Amino acid sequence: MRQILDLIPLILFFIAYKMDGQSLELLGYSHTFDGIFSATAVLMIASTVQVAMIKLLTGTVEKQLLWLFAVVVVAGSATLILRNDLFIQWKPTVFNWGMAVVLLASLFIGKKSLLERMLGQQLQLPKLAWLRLNQLWITNFTVVGALNIYVAYNFSQAAWVDYKLYSAFGFTLLLMILTMVIIFPHIKDQPDDAN
Repeated sequence: MRQILDLIPLILFFIAYKMDGQSLELLGYSHTFDGIFSATAVLMIASTVQVAMIKLLTGTVEKQLLWLFAVVVVAGSATLILRNDLFIQWKPTVFNWGMAVVLLASLFIGKKSLLERMLGQQLQLPKLAWLRLNQLWITNFTVVGALNIYVAYNFSQAAWVDYKLYSAFGFTLLLMILTMVIIFPHIKDQPDDAN
């Protein structure tokens, strides 16, 4: 569920992009949307609000979300300052490949993978299951990053924006399903906290 909520800034980015050429007046301020640049500004604002709200509500912000926020701010700022959409188009690839590298490195640092360190208190899984989860997530982040850059360079900007939204939902759902396939056989082995 949390992963779906994390897609809200992307949904707002998509909506702002589709409002290209339209004007919006809000609180006495009028703005005419200019495609990728307005969408990038909306993404940056929405990501900032998201991080601030999570911090207010939970008291902490996960490192993955902070990493995503940092990439959004840097790529978004470069896009707006230099008026070059390639920076925001590279953002998903930089984020996903960065996550893949971190997960891969965690297999060689310490006795537990990053996923096991993050989820090990909620889930008791055998080492092989943790390894399969790590491999799945590394593969997901690698493929998602590669497909993003392929679409950015081989299709129109509008096609990339559409792809970005729909693939984000699709890959998130697929990752959740495959994660459950790996975890489900071990659920019966979980300690019962109800007793």
